[in-house]
Amino acid sequence: MTISKVILVTGGTRGIGLAIAKRLASKTVALVVTHVNPKAPALDQVAEELTPLCGAFEIQCWSVADPALASQKVSEIAERYGRLDVLVNNAGVTKDSFSVRMSFEDFKSVVDLNLVGTFACSKAAAKIMMRQRSGRIINISSVVAFSGNPGQANYVAAKAGIVGITKSMALELASRKVTVNAVAPGYIETDMTAALDEKAAGAILSKIPMQRVGRPQDVAEAAAFLASDEASYITGQVIHVNGGLYM
Repeated sequence: MTISKVILVTGGTRGIGLAIAKRLASKTVALVVTHVNPKAPALDQVAEELTPLCGAFEIQCWSVADPALASQKVSEIAERYGRLDVLVNNAGVTKDSFSVRMSFEDFKSVVDLNLVGTFACSKAAAKIMMRQRSGRIINISSVVAFSGNPGQANYVAAKAGIVGITKSMALELASRKVTVNAVAPGYIETDMTAALDEKAAGAILSKIPMQRVGRPQDVAEAAAFLASDEASYITGQVIHVNGGLYM
């Protein structure tokens, strides 16, 4: 079987990341997804579901928050399959608290995983894609990068920083035919948003003009478009998937 495209989705075993992985899966694709915990009970189910859909599929367990390890793993994937065509930086975490009570440890750990992890993987992928003179880097930001959100100074800072990385790397890599874009989801049905109480969830829903919560598949469609040949002239952009929550 000929592998036409090699794709890496970080944090690709649940929620938005899993929806993106499923959307990008095909019989001509080598798909690698990451998860931080090798003992997570859902990993076998993910493997059973995605393996038949792909030319090659594997789950790797490592943290993007370790820049040296992330760089090593991205390089190893390209060496194993001979190339790297698409990187989706989706891995993320929240540790919410009001700024005056937020520990510096919680601030740093969220920034390390969401922002530093995105940069580390993107830097390693960029070197590979520049040599290929082709590639797609797709970063998952958030609506809160543009609107702010109380209790999430760490997460907002990281997601806003991702927008900055996206624009800067897009300028740096455009001449090598590598595009760098971001998707900024709004209120999407995931484990992360499920933690909100009914009152908080209702307050957010009342602000969404389309009057519904987003689905992981909504974000996956935007990511799939940016990964496609049809998006070859789009770079440095942020696609907002939020039902009108932020305009």
